[in-house]
Amino acid sequence: MRQMTLIAFLQAQNCTNLASSWRHPQSRTDTWSADYYRHVGRVLEEGKFHLGFFDDRLSMPDMYGRNHEHTVQHGIRCVKLDAVTVLTVMGMATERLGLGATYSTSYYEPFHVARLFATLDLMTGGRAAWNVVTSLNDGEAQNMGRDEVIDHDARYDRADEFLEVVLGHWDSWEDDAIVQDKASGLFAHPDKVHRLDYRGRFFASRGPFTVPRSQQGHPVIIQAGQSGRGRRFGARWGEVIFVVYRNVEAGKRDYAAFQAEVARTGRDPEHLKVTQLVNVVTAATRAEAEDKWAEIDRLPLEVDALSLLSEALNFDFARKGMDEPFTDAEMAEMSGLQAIRDRVVHASGKRNPTVREFIHFSGRGRVHNPIVGGPKEVADRLTMSTRSVEGHLFRASQRVGTNSREELISILRGI
Repeated sequence: MRQMTLIAFLQAQNCTNLASSWRHPQSRTDTWSADYYRHVGRVLEEGKFHLGFFDDRLSMPDMYGRNHEHTVQHGIRCVKLDAVTVLTVMGMATERLGLGATYSTSYYEPFHVARLFATLDLMTGGRAAWNVVTSLNDGEAQNMGRDEVIDHDARYDRADEFLEVVLGHWDSWEDDAIVQDKASGLFAHPDKVHRLDYRGRFFASRGPFTVPRSQQGHPVIIQAGQSGRGRRFGARWGEVIFVVYRNVEAGKRDYAAFQAEVARTGRDPEHLKVTQLVNVVTAATRAEAEDKWAEIDRLPLEVDALSLLSEALNFDFARKGMDEPFTDAEMAEMSGLQAIRDRVVHASGKRNPTVREFIHFSGRGRVHNPIVGGPKEVADRLTMSTRSVEGHLFRASQRVGTNSREELISILRGI
């Protein structure tokens, strides 16, 4: 039986991935408190989750209408905390849970990111993971001192070099470098700590690195790019890949294509773990779960979708009428998550979809195609999907075993 891994897709903000979730009657109102994230970490660990992962952006979703008023008024991801700091809080409240955070290669220096995540890895006993992103919209660029986002493919060229520097630093301390022999006065072998002396097109970094290796060697690398260039980047560097497959048939096809891409880089595809997005609404019984889903499904507003589409595609959707098709030039102008644009084109069957069709086919701002049911129904659907796609899922710690169907039922009853 293939291993199933449970990864919680989190946000360090005023809402979950569902931007309207803060309006739910049972939602907590202290989502910027340490107690909230300690609670999240403990629930995930008790529920046998392998990894708690934080998505992130470096700006509010203010591309729609080119202002932030609607974002703040409707609470559309307007509060965003530093995810690594939040992970440190969660790490101190847990013992086994993997801890992942997003950090951009477009606006930081490689040495800084290498030191940040290597330190987190040590502080959490080898449980850290870094989700590598290139950032995608002008709002982020302007917060970080630039006028506009870097061109899509150029962002990945820069990211390739960024990873070369980071991994070079992480590998610069040999495993047995540290001796700490107090009698002889030898702390570490100088010949086992190496300078990087990297100089490339985008970055230069000398070293030596200042953080020893953790027990797992270095943090796990997560990647989620689904454009053609993004997939090539993930195939070269990723250890855990986040994907959104439309259905089982598409999943089989895209999974096989990605494995072939990995093999072309000279890596073993079996060394990468591919994880599919799944939305679950569960309760003690199916009837209770359906009641929960009905309440959740009433929360989203149209402005949520318009704001989040504008943010993700780096295009102001306020420029278009709801039923006005985008021109070829406007479709090409969408420079953010191009996989969303391409998915809408494919699903709609139209080269030039309308704004309304983007909202409908992207599912942005809504919970897309959730599994709704009691523990047995959810466990059956998850295990069936895993077998159908023949994928692997990520195990954050070798100390955590396979989740069987019976274990999944137990987990779902607990959460």
